Amino acid sequence: MTTFPDTLSFEDALRELVSIVEKLEAGQLPLNENIALYERGQQLTTHCNQLLDNAEVQVRTIDNTDTSDPSDLKLF
Repeated sequence: MTTFPDTLSFEDALRELVSIVEKLEAGQLPLNENIALYERGQQLTTHCNQLLDNAEVQVRTIDNTDTSDPSDLKLF
């Protein structure tokens, strides 16, 4: 848990976030550990949301620069 969230890939951050949620849901940890995990989870959530926002901007940019006629698209 010492890795800064902004150095993690989306997949690694999400994997860690899922692990944290499982630990919190189990309810077996002392309060101070729950609080630390919750804080880490918030950091990871923020990081994942930023990465998703950036990906959305990239997709929108790609879509806006695509000048092909949609009627030219063939599915198969």
